[in-house]
Amino acid sequence: MRNDDDKVNGFFRRYAAALLARDAKAIAGMYAVPSLILFPGASIAVSDAGQTESFFAASWDQYDGIDELDQQVVIMAEAPGSVWADVTWSYSGRPRERFCYQLVEGGDGYRIAVLTPLE
Repeated sequence: MRNDDDKVNGFFRRYAAALLARDAKAIAGMYAVPSLILFPGASIAVSDAGQTESFFAASWDQYDGIDELDQQVVIMAEAPGSVWADVTWSYSGRPRERFCYQLVEGGDGYRIAVLTPLE
């Protein structure tokens, strides 16, 4: 196990807990500012934590009834101060979402710098 595996897995456990708690402010605090969200046909430059908080606060309806969340984390690459993680999120008994997260290390741990969906 690489040195960062425990830190990365711990980050995503905290992220999952914030998602289940529907805590948009905590989630926003887990994103770097600036950060970049890359979806097919859309690139969103995040310049303020409030953007992330508003996005998540407005999206809770799509997760109604979900009170259990599992994540499979695979570290794809590492560089000094940065990790790329392939994360598959499962709920309702099956894999539902998969993203590549580039995490950057700051004084208080990792934050998401780039997020993009994977097939």
